[in-house]
Amino acid sequence: MTPEGPVAARPDAALALFGPDAIALADQYAVLLATDGVVRGLIGPREAPRLWDRHLLNCAVLAEAIPRDSSVCDIGSGAGLPGIVLAIARPDLSITLVEPLLRRTTFLDEVVAELGLEHVTVVRGRAEEITERHAFDVVTSRALAPLERLLRWSMPLVAPTGALIAMKGSSVAAEISEARRTLRSLGCAEPEILNLGGESLVHSTLAVRVAWNDPSRVGLPASRSLRKSRRR
Repeated sequence: MTPEGPVAARPDAALALFGPDAIALADQYAVLLATDGVVRGLIGPREAPRLWDRHLLNCAVLAEAIPRDSSVCDIGSGAGLPGIVLAIARPDLSITLVEPLLRRTTFLDEVVAELGLEHVTVVRGRAEEITERHAFDVVTSRALAPLERLLRWSMPLVAPTGALIAMKGSSVAAEISEARRTLRSLGCAEPEILNLGGESLVHSTLAVRVAWNDPSRVGLPASRSLRKSRRR
């Protein structure tokens, strides 16, 4: 099915990013965003004509940075960007969408059911309320908060050998500089700036990847004692 009405024509790059098996689901999701998503206030009406370039493809290239068969937690998922997009493009992933607002989780539940995304779980709540600590291979988000705050919400969910991979804008380098103290206090490794989709998109997607400095210490009570000793 080719989207009609408020959705712009699907760019050629979409087929390469989603693949022939998933492109129909991507079309269907685009229509849901442009109709129910706009009516419910999840995206602005001006975004509908540029859903593909500005939102769907922009999120789809994040899949380049995620290892196969990973467990992914998308915090502050909103209308499902990037979580739903990743679920469509990468059926090998096990994805948890975390969103505190009821109207958004209701929409996400409906999208998951309509698209038959059995590898996706929707959780209503905030990142700090998730009980599965250090359980996800990848924790992602899109334009959710400055990196300093994002680290405090995300890293407690990241597995010892996992990483935070968050979509960011052009100020990502400045955000890393401002988050230096938090990076050290949490025990994070040096952040890596990723430039994704350069061969597929007119405007590539920027993301930041943050892993643990010492995976063997992640989640250990001793690590809390170490942080206390450093503050003395």
